[in-house]
Amino acid sequence: MKIFDSKAQSLIDFVPLTAGKVGIYVCGPTVQSAPHVGHLRSAVAFDIVARWLRIGHALDVNLVRNVTDIDDKILVNASELGRDWRELAVEVENEFNGVYDALWANVSKLPHATAHIPQMIVFIERLIERGHAYLASNGTSNVYFDTASHKTYGELTNQKLENMEGEEIGGGRRAAQDFALWKSAKPGEPETAIWDSPWGKGRPGWHIECSAMTLSELGEAFDIHGGGLDLRFPHHENELAQSSAAGYGFAKHWMHNGLVTVSGTKMSKSLGNGVSVEDLFAQANAVAIRYWLASAHYRSSLDYSAIVLADAVSAVGRVLNFVRRAAEIVEVSKTELPNEFVQAMNNDFNVPEALAVLHETVRAGNTALDSDDSASVAEALSKVTRMAEVLGIDLSGNEKVTSAETAELIEGLIAKRNQARADKDYALADLVRAELTAMGVTIEDQADKTVWMWSN
Repeated sequence: MKIFDSKAQSLIDFVPLTAGKVGIYVCGPTVQSAPHVGHLRSAVAFDIVARWLRIGHALDVNLVRNVTDIDDKILVNASELGRDWRELAVEVENEFNGVYDALWANVSKLPHATAHIPQMIVFIERLIERGHAYLASNGTSNVYFDTASHKTYGELTNQKLENMEGEEIGGGRRAAQDFALWKSAKPGEPETAIWDSPWGKGRPGWHIECSAMTLSELGEAFDIHGGGLDLRFPHHENELAQSSAAGYGFAKHWMHNGLVTVSGTKMSKSLGNGVSVEDLFAQANAVAIRYWLASAHYRSSLDYSAIVLADAVSAVGRVLNFVRRAAEIVEVSKTELPNEFVQAMNNDFNVPEALAVLHETVRAGNTALDSDDSASVAEALSKVTRMAEVLGIDLSGNEKVTSAETAELIEGLIAKRNQARADKDYALADLVRAELTAMGVTIEDQADKTVWMWSN
C-alpha cells in the first residue's frame, strides 16, 4: 500500500502508527454559506480512502472531519443577513450534512470548533509557556504564534520564512508572518461569539481550532491529515507549526486533493464560474455525481462541464443496467476483488484505473449474459458489487420500481419507441424518449435490446 505524502512530495509505503488502526483528520467546511463542488470532492476523495483501508486492508479507520462553526466569515454573513450567527451556522451545516449523506461520504466523528474552546485555550497556554506564542503589544487580548521561534516553519510547503508573504503588521503583531491564535473581541460583535480567556475576551483563530480538535479526537499523533490543495498554505502549514511547536507528533502523513476547474479554468467567485450543488443535482443523480467526483485521480484537477457530467450518468447507467440484468438470473456470492483493482487502489488510491477494471468486468458480464453463461455472470456480478462497495457506488438504482404495473408501463413505452424507430418515425421516438426522461427513466440501446434504469 503506497500513498503520496504531500509533505515528503513522494510515494511512501503506508504503515499505520498503531497496528490494525488508522486515524485520519480531514478539514471540513466553514459553515458560512452553501456547499460548493470543492467541498464535495474532498469529502468523496477521503471517504474512498477510508473505505479502501477498511475493506481492502481490514483496518479500523477513525475518519474525523471537523466543522468550523465560529469564524470571521460566519459573523460577517450573519450580520449582513440580519441573522443570529449560531442559527446560520446550524442551518448551513445541515445543508452540508444533507449533501454529504446523499453522496454517502460519511465520517466516524464530526467535532465542532465551538465545542473545543477550552482545549484551544490550554493549547495556546502551552505554546506561550514553550516560547512559541506571545501576547499582543497593543494591550488587546490578541495572541500570536511566533513563526521566527519555530525553526522548521515552512516545512510542509518547502518555503523559507523570509520569502513568505504575511498579513499587514498590526494588532500588536511582531511580524507579518505571525498568525493569530486568539483574537480580541471587537466592538459590535455579538456576546455569544465571545469567550473568556486568560488574555481577555475574544475567540480562537482559525488554525488553532484544527490543532485542538485533532489532539482531542485523535491524540498527539495520528496517521493522515487530509484536505483540499488550497488549504496547504497557510492553514495546514500553520497547523503543523503550532502542533509540532507544542511538542506533539501530529500528522505522520499529509494528503491533498486537487481542485475543481470549469472547462479548464479554475473555479472561483471572482470569475463567476462557480458550480453550485443545486446545479449538479439538477443535471444528475447522486450516484452519477459521486462517480464524477471520483473519476479523476484525487491529486489531479477535476474538470466540470455538462459533457463530463453526462458521461458520468452514462457510465453509471451501464453499471446499474448490468447489475439489474444479472440480478434477475443469479445471486451475489462472496468473491475476491480483481487483482488489477487491488493494485490500482494500493497505488495511491488510483480510482481512474480502478474504474477501468470495474467497466471491463461489466463488459465481460454483459458478454456472459448474451451467451447465457450464468457462472461467468455470477462471478462478474459479485466482483462488480464488491468494487462498487469500495468506491461507494450505490447499486440500488431501480428501487423506485414498486409494482409490476409501473415496470409494464415503462417496458410498453420502450417498445413503442423501438417500433417508431423501426418505422423511421424519429419524431415519435424522440417524444417517447422525452416522456421516459420526464418520468425519471434513463434508457440505453444495446445490440439486441433496450435496457432502462431510474435516473433520479
